[in-house]
Amino acid sequence: MKKIILASASPQRKNLMNLMGIPYTIKPSQSDELTKITTTCSQFVKDNALLKARAVADKEKDAIVIGADTIVYVGGKRIIGKPKDMAEAKSNLKLLMSHPHWVYTGVALVDTKNRKEIADYEKTKIFMTKLTDAAIDEYYTHMSPLDKAGGFDIEGKGSMFIRRIEGCYFNVVGLPLAKLRVMLKKMGVHVLSLILVVGLAGLTGCTTEYNLATHQEESLLYGTEREKSIGAAAAQSLEKQLELSGEVDANERVEKILKRIVAVCDRQELVYTIKIIDEDTVNAISLPGGYIYVYKGLIDKVKTDDELASVIAHEVGHITARHAIKRQQKDYGDLLLQVAALQAGDGQFAAGVNFALTSLFFAHAQEDEFEADSLSIKYLKKAGFNPQGSVDMLKILKKEQDKGPTRPYSYWRTHPYLTQRIAAAGQVTNQRLEFRQYLNLTGERENF
Repeated sequence: MKKIILASASPQRKNLMNLMGIPYTIKPSQSDELTKITTTCSQFVKDNALLKARAVADKEKDAIVIGADTIVYVGGKRIIGKPKDMAEAKSNLKLLMSHPHWVYTGVALVDTKNRKEIADYEKTKIFMTKLTDAAIDEYYTHMSPLDKAGGFDIEGKGSMFIRRIEGCYFNVVGLPLAKLRVMLKKMGVHVLSLILVVGLAGLTGCTTEYNLATHQEESLLYGTEREKSIGAAAAQSLEKQLELSGEVDANERVEKILKRIVAVCDRQELVYTIKIIDEDTVNAISLPGGYIYVYKGLIDKVKTDDELASVIAHEVGHITARHAIKRQQKDYGDLLLQVAALQAGDGQFAAGVNFALTSLFFAHAQEDEFEADSLSIKYLKKAGFNPQGSVDMLKILKKEQDKGPTRPYSYWRTHPYLTQRIAAAGQVTNQRLEFRQYLNLTGERENF
């Protein structure tokens, strides 16, 4: 295969190139860049990408050089590039949070042997949550914004205040991989087979099994062992990013509750663990394979073990129903790259999995929330807890939600629809309505 050169010193682009599984070298471009849009954003980033690629290509005899340029566009021909200092970074980020904006990445390839050139671009729309000045300052203590267009990192902790995106995720990181694959193919480099090898290594094909939690036959791309390995990699990444609590009494309390819940849950083949994240955020999260995390801020709000048990049982419900895993396999192309990231070795995408991909496991759809609530109440009853704790806990969470602006990692961001869930849980707890009846009435799901 022809030598491939990445004309960029960006660590983010290096990580993305590693995902593609093809050999390459890095030779940063020293070319001058355009600074003003004269026609369109797409033409602007393509022209800059070509300038970068050509500057390196002029020094090579037989190689394909990849150049890339990323900008954040806010309208009115105004672009947001890399900030000059922390003050500008903060000002830019507040602007980006005020309304949706677009990230453009231009990609250019130059074949140095025959001088063939191609250039293309990708565009992604981003919707952010507004943060306070204090929250932005806290965010910048964890990362430097000075080497990133827009001053945020979607692949790191910045993912926690990005509500949604429309378009290619990897484009925002700095290199649209799907676009690059097509462009490389035009240059005679076929990388799809390599991506498939990376993504599908260890996958045993589509399997069908009966899930005791959902009472359905489910088609899965991989079984329990692969789910465990993905969860373990994600948990390792999460624990590197967040500080865990060493408070003995609190940890023993949640472990004791979890043990009772697990004893009656629908998936006994997993080894469940629970840990406390030492932050004041009111939240709890779970990962595939049996990993549960409860924030200290949530524990401080609960009044009874029944309330705390309802939260833990809810997370167990997400795991037994395989919500995170099933959500990830909906987009097969993205799954390949995500599995590649999760299974990569040292030095590849933050030692195996980055925080952004890990956080994709946390944002649950309405249907998933109702199902996890249903399973939670079932497990509470079987384990000897008062199921009214579920309703009481949801009301506590709703009260917290109503107090003020949403924090980046609040419960109601990762577990939405609190009002509807309170109503449904109350009726189910009082045996006036079964969850499958409620879901059918609201049209959320026909077969529970």
